[in-house]
Amino acid sequence: MKYINESKINSLLKTEADEKDIDIILSKTKELKRLSLEESAKLLSVKNSDVLQKIYAAASYVKNTIYGKRVVLFIPMYISNFCANSCLYCGFASNNKVTLRKKLTFNEIKEQTKILLKRGHKRILMVAGEMASSKDNIDYYVGAVEAIYSAEYKGNKIKRVNVNVAPMDVESFKKLRRAGIGTYQIFQETYHEATYRKLHISGAKADPDNRLDAIDNAFKAGIDDVGIGPLLGLYNPKFEILALLMHIEHLEKTYSVGPHTISVPRIEPAPGSSYADKPEYPIADEDFKKIVAVLRLSVPYAGIIMSTRETAKLRDVLVNLGVSQISAESKVTPGGYEEDSVHNDKLDRQFSVNDQRTLNEITHSLLLQGFMPSFCAACYRKKRTGEHFMDLAKPGEIRRMCDINALITLKEYLEDFATPEVKELGYQLIEKHKAKLDNASISMLEKLFKNIDNGVRDEYV
Repeated sequence: MKYINESKINSLLKTEADEKDIDIILSKTKELKRLSLEESAKLLSVKNSDVLQKIYAAASYVKNTIYGKRVVLFIPMYISNFCANSCLYCGFASNNKVTLRKKLTFNEIKEQTKILLKRGHKRILMVAGEMASSKDNIDYYVGAVEAIYSAEYKGNKIKRVNVNVAPMDVESFKKLRRAGIGTYQIFQETYHEATYRKLHISGAKADPDNRLDAIDNAFKAGIDDVGIGPLLGLYNPKFEILALLMHIEHLEKTYSVGPHTISVPRIEPAPGSSYADKPEYPIADEDFKKIVAVLRLSVPYAGIIMSTRETAKLRDVLVNLGVSQISAESKVTPGGYEEDSVHNDKLDRQFSVNDQRTLNEITHSLLLQGFMPSFCAACYRKKRTGEHFMDLAKPGEIRRMCDINALITLKEYLEDFATPEVKELGYQLIEKHKAKLDNASISMLEKLFKNIDNGVRDEYV
């Protein structure tokens, strides 16, 4: 598999470190510096609970230094579960006879978007299965993105559409970029070649290098915001994390830019998949917490995404250990957001969802913990992407602008969608963070807040 040196990774998996080694590595992370593969391997080898607490504390420090107490909220929108690939762990597999298939029309996509806007959502991750025809794929993706951006509810519109879709050639990626997407996201699933070939039976996805090439093709097409990650549970998780970091080294060396986001989904049961019901490499919660913390320390500039695959309790813990983006009230099936009805997605979902809380409930939980829920998309719209974003994120300078934009979007949510209890908590948090700003920032924020009170929406710096 391209860029992935399995023999080197297997050698690193034998790495051990004493507490002194770990302290030296953690002192480096306090300077917001990237870790080497060897240093990351040492952190992954830690088992001692006291030393793990040091790693967790360092991860929290790095996250708060770069991203502050902000947690970005988004929602996935599945537009089609038709797929030409056969993957043993996925409910959308082409040979899965249990799954009910559906492909949303552009009008249905627009209506689904309106429903999400009514709930307060501003950021969507668009997800689709891979159709056999590459032309059909790109034409459908572009039309879907345009449909999402065209939806409106009382002056509110979707600010950012990220996409998680199949690999494409450079010309197709250029079309996707022109449609105005934010981040292009794709998961390698597993970086272990033998496991990859065993689990991906047929379809274009059966070629692991084609999957890896997707990120390179996106960069060549001018898409410089990308998201990557493994599906944890398919193979040894320590191997997967080191391979992921090796992939990131390739991106940094080749394009001078690493991933904007890293996702760490754990495999969950899926309809029609006996493999997903009993994964070969289940990961305990404590090991999962270590993985998240080590990723935060290894790639301090990247946003770490946590999906609703995880329980509410665990997600509330992980936002303290490095997670900076979380999904809310997710439905992992096309058309799952119907109004005034209960959608039974047991036979058309991709996997099981564990955190069932609404956006308002998750916002409430974040506020109680002192986190700032954010619906911001300013960097993408201000062209602070790729190298420009990295230049701001790596030294922690991005936080200054992000804090202001997060407060703006939080006030908009509180005014338009929040329950009275959440609104009260939200304004308490706003005042707390506002007091930490300099006079110029306070003056700017007060002007923008006054505009919101007068009905203006979607301003940012």
